[in-house]
Amino acid sequence: MIRARREEPERITARPRPPDRDVIARYLGPVKLEPHQLYIGKEVESGEPLVYDGDDLTTHGVIVGMTGSGKTGLGIGLIEEALLNGIPCLVIDPKGDMGNLSLVFPELQGPDFEPWIDPAEASKANKTVAELAAETAAMWKGGLEGDGIDSDRLRRLREEARVTVYTPGSAAGVGLNVLGSMKAPALSWDDAAEVIQDEIRSLVSSILTLAGIASDPVSGPEHILLSTIVETMWRQGTDLDLATLVGQIPDPPVRKLGVFDLDTFISRDDRMKLALKLNGLLASPSFNSWLTGVPLDIEMMLGGDGPTRAAVVYLTHLSDEERQFLVTLLLSKMVTWIRSQPGTSRLRALIYMDEMYGFAPPTANPPSKTPILTILKQARAHGVGMVVSTQNPVDLDYKAMSNAGTWMIGRLQTENDKKRILEGLDAAAGGADLAELSRLISGLGKRQFVLHTTKGKPPTVFSTRWAMSYLAGPLTRDQVSRLMDEAKVTARPATEQATAATATPPGVDTPGSGQMVDDDLVPVAPPVAEGVPVTYLDPAAPWSGEVGAIAGGTVYEAAVAARVGLLYDDTAADIEHREEYEAVIYPLTRTLDTEAVRSVDHDDRDFKAEAPSGISYRLPAVDLSAASFWKGLNTALKDHLVSNRPITVYRNPGLKLYSRVGETEEEFTERCREAAQEAADAAIAKLKDKYATRISRVRDQLEAARVRMLTAEQELSASKQGELISVAGDVLGTLLGGRKRSNPLSQVASRRAATQKAKARAEAEATKMSGKERELEELEADLAEEITELTNEQLALADQIETVSIPLEKTDIEVRDLRLVWVPVG
Repeated sequence: MIRARREEPERITARPRPPDRDVIARYLGPVKLEPHQLYIGKEVESGEPLVYDGDDLTTHGVIVGMTGSGKTGLGIGLIEEALLNGIPCLVIDPKGDMGNLSLVFPELQGPDFEPWIDPAEASKANKTVAELAAETAAMWKGGLEGDGIDSDRLRRLREEARVTVYTPGSAAGVGLNVLGSMKAPALSWDDAAEVIQDEIRSLVSSILTLAGIASDPVSGPEHILLSTIVETMWRQGTDLDLATLVGQIPDPPVRKLGVFDLDTFISRDDRMKLALKLNGLLASPSFNSWLTGVPLDIEMMLGGDGPTRAAVVYLTHLSDEERQFLVTLLLSKMVTWIRSQPGTSRLRALIYMDEMYGFAPPTANPPSKTPILTILKQARAHGVGMVVSTQNPVDLDYKAMSNAGTWMIGRLQTENDKKRILEGLDAAAGGADLAELSRLISGLGKRQFVLHTTKGKPPTVFSTRWAMSYLAGPLTRDQVSRLMDEAKVTARPATEQATAATATPPGVDTPGSGQMVDDDLVPVAPPVAEGVPVTYLDPAAPWSGEVGAIAGGTVYEAAVAARVGLLYDDTAADIEHREEYEAVIYPLTRTLDTEAVRSVDHDDRDFKAEAPSGISYRLPAVDLSAASFWKGLNTALKDHLVSNRPITVYRNPGLKLYSRVGETEEEFTERCREAAQEAADAAIAKLKDKYATRISRVRDQLEAARVRMLTAEQELSASKQGELISVAGDVLGTLLGGRKRSNPLSQVASRRAATQKAKARAEAEATKMSGKERELEELEADLAEEITELTNEQLALADQIETVSIPLEKTDIEVRDLRLVWVPVG
């Protein structure tokens, strides 16, 4: 039984934060934490510590925020607080961050941090690893002190909590034997039949998912058959393992299913095919890792005396199908355990899912969704809370999330994300002030969240407190192995005890039992679906090394050679490009492994029709005789090519040009420049036409002004000459004593006035001509300036190159040939 162990009050004294952190820096008095109160940060408006009642998490919680919003730190802080309150935590860790809970260093010394410092980061900062570790330790110390967290609290967390990182399917951390023992639940069928049947349904769904078999729990014959076998054995009080279950399939311990006899419901041939397919799991060497380690037992993982336990289930290394399998099985066991607990209003245990993507989507029903919904609806009565975290609101089924009583919303990527969150909040707590929530969410900074509960309290904006655990980032398997070295030694007795308790009867070979499985080699080739060519690889083929072929080998494994026609078409880019793609797929797995698809250039000379003599065949993990396998491979290969084989072309949006397939960026850029120059020339021609009339008119006006100016100058010159002649005549007459003219001064003045008038007219005409010259010059300058602008604008467009990915569509992929190829590997 799990009990919360800390009941004494705790005091946290907040101190001013370091000056380099953009937070409210003020002294706060001691904060008294009662049992089950969680210190998660500070209110932004007041700077007061934000203390949250952990028991409210029995109504579950949602953390949502974009990458970099601080979700990981907030989640780790919640778990730290739960552990300090004696509340055990089951942590599902798809990203690999939550193992950081093990990195608690009470002394906050550089050497403590040094093993977890990335040498590349140190090199980037021009520091040694030791120097960066010392700086990190100082930064962590300052951050914790700013939040009122001292070494004593760190030491309590270190001593009173035990973090175990489980790595199902891997030996990196503590192994988890998820299928070695299908132990019957310690519940009464009279009182808890529904609970046990729910676990059976999830168990069978998980196994079929891992095997790549789609079978509905209500109508799928495979699912119904396996569920019936498990229920029959468990009702008899008999524990199972996968090998025993597979052995029961051809001749199960039942004679009818529903109203039909067994063979009518599912023929023996179909049962044998199912058994062979599941036997492929057992025959796979990689599957052994799923059958070793401590048993999947929630009470063992979370309960017991001693430190409060945090069971971190590390999923980073698993495929999507394996994650579905593991999470479904794990949470189904959790549901069974929850229902075995007495009712309470206190938080007994916390389940934390660090990323919800794919586990409970709004528009699909993967196997994991059922136990998640069950926990959200029913765990509250038993004192178990679930907190889920996601960066993408579209990953959440908001009908399911309407059960959540606590929401912590960080910065979001888009307005649509905010809209979906507000819809979820409205569903969870009708009457919420959505306008105010929208305003608060829009104003959030980094590491700030809006806390909203369904208890009618106004929303609170808070900044997360500094994590007591060092946030080293996602842990690699090597790092997990270093962290869990001691834990693996401690777990070994439990593993050995579990192995002894579920030992396979003599004479039955099963992976993980310590006996050698030697029946995976057969002298006769397994049957293959009708119409599929069967060939044998010539080790002399140039690409044989890609699949590990060994010349002279006598053990053959199955591979598939594919030849596919591809069509890339894009109307906007005016592209219709065809090519032929060839690949070999090895090894064959239940679901297509992208790394197994190897692009090679093969031809018919690489394959032989006749089998070499004296060879044996390793039974594959897939049913080669099933047409559904080949149909599924055809579809999966198309999906793989759609996802992984687009072509990239270049686009110039300004010029509305696309490159040709195979055209280099340099070639395309040169073509864009030529097109830009042509466009500039055409635009310049239009511009010149636009200016031509105005320039021609001004030139005509200039010529007329020039004529008028010349005429005026000629008239001025004539007037001046007439004036000079007249004056000279008067002087000469006076000297020779001739008869004087009447009023000579009046005549001189008249002639001078005429000259001045001619001069003024000449100057006026010159001014007019100068004005027209300037007008012409300005027009020609404007034209030149616009020509320059047009040219620069077009040439600038020529350099605006961007890449465009043209994907394949399924309808544009033609799988022309799939053939089975037996490859000599040993």
